[in-house]
Amino acid sequence: MPFSSEIRKIAFIADYVPRKCGIATFTHHLRSAVAIERPETECIVVPVDDAAEGYDYPAEVRFQIPEQEWEGYRRAADYLNFNNVDVVCLQHEFGIFGGLSGGHILALLRDLRMPVVTTLHTVLKEPNSSQRRVMAQLADRSARIVVMSETGKSLLRTVYDIPEERIDVIPHGIPDMPFVDPNFFKDKFGVEGKNVLLTFGLLSPNKGIESALKALPLVVKAFPNTVYIVLGATHPNLVREQGESYRRSLERLTKDLGISKNVVFYNRFVELNELTEFIGAADIYITPYLNPAQVTSGTLAYAFGCGKAVVSTPYWHAEELLADGRGVLAPFGDSEAMGREICGLLRDETKRHAMRKRGYMMGREMIWSRVANMYMDSFQHARRHYTETMTRPPVIRTLEERSEVLPTLRLGHLLKMTDSTGVFQHAMYSVPNFREGYCTDDNARALILTVLLEEIGHESEAMGRAQAAYSAFLEYAFDPASGWVRNFMSFDRGWLEDTGSEDP
Repeated sequence: MPFSSEIRKIAFIADYVPRKCGIATFTHHLRSAVAIERPETECIVVPVDDAAEGYDYPAEVRFQIPEQEWEGYRRAADYLNFNNVDVVCLQHEFGIFGGLSGGHILALLRDLRMPVVTTLHTVLKEPNSSQRRVMAQLADRSARIVVMSETGKSLLRTVYDIPEERIDVIPHGIPDMPFVDPNFFKDKFGVEGKNVLLTFGLLSPNKGIESALKALPLVVKAFPNTVYIVLGATHPNLVREQGESYRRSLERLTKDLGISKNVVFYNRFVELNELTEFIGAADIYITPYLNPAQVTSGTLAYAFGCGKAVVSTPYWHAEELLADGRGVLAPFGDSEAMGREICGLLRDETKRHAMRKRGYMMGREMIWSRVANMYMDSFQHARRHYTETMTRPPVIRTLEERSEVLPTLRLGHLLKMTDSTGVFQHAMYSVPNFREGYCTDDNARALILTVLLEEIGHESEAMGRAQAAYSAFLEYAFDPASGWVRNFMSFDRGWLEDTGSEDP
């Protein structure tokens, strides 16, 4: 039967709404835009769940993957194969998939029998060894790779040796919003007659809000009728780890700087309609990020494309998007320079509005309908050039073919056999045998095991403590005076040999 390039069904794999995450929102908007532009194509979603109970998903979600369950990724591949999906659209960032450096997603990709188009929301300039390994395999399994900036494309070529002909540059989508006077929306938020500065997105320390707050006294001194709106809930991961301590620290900083009357913290994750109204009310948008290695910023794309004057730090996406007078850059962490740039735009209304117009005109190429069609072109390209050499193993596997699928790991006995010194040498049935003490080779094997467990994403606080004990045991076993490694240790932590032996 001849291979057909017609696309009837697309599966989007990523985080998905109602999960509060930038990639979840992006995937929702992209999927919706493709479904509107191509109503004849079925667009389904397979989200990755970070919560045990999952989420109350909309109807387009057909299958769910528990983030840390390796076998769940293989089951998802079986589902997609059985349901005759034509193209998979994968949204990738290292933090959203289980396993070391998100490596669990590779288990899904290896079993798929259709082309994959992968969008990279992060491209690291200096990946560690595991991140590089995952990226290499991800690229190998993807027919097309999408990035949202020319910087991202350059990094893929120079750092990861991915051929240019396999890379598509598609901008971050934005809502199709009219070019309006900010005063049209200000009364809705009670800020009429004021200069409105805005930053939005999930709140976390890497966003650099402190730098923007420290710039505000200079702005307020020159323009007392200025209000800075910090819009967005605290990042859910940060809330789980620290509660709202970070937000409270920002509120304390605001009081210390004497600008409480000029700052609004709007602690909510707002939907698109309300977000566009907040953006509409802003005179200047601020992205004070601290890390230059940010290849994509959805919040910057939204504000810029909707016609906002932007003051930003010079991270990669901002440098590219705001070039040629389309925005203003201030050095990282330099609050005084940021304050001067904000004041300069507030004073020069002609420059500010010209900047707004340039951004808005460029933004017409970024609206979701255009982005959806660019993705469809990428899907079609991937489908047309999908060859037999990229096919995957058959979905129906014999027991022999599935022999690599292991039972659920049970590590209770290993942890029982481990104390703060290391792993015991022997047991009496299931009880540690203190009389036999410890030995070096068993602790070396145990250390290797914990490293391999990390690579497949099987990590826990207890295994971390055990790994530290095994490592410390091996370090202590080496006798630098003799250059030998000692082997046997008694339960009372005394070595049973003076110089060690060749065995360990």
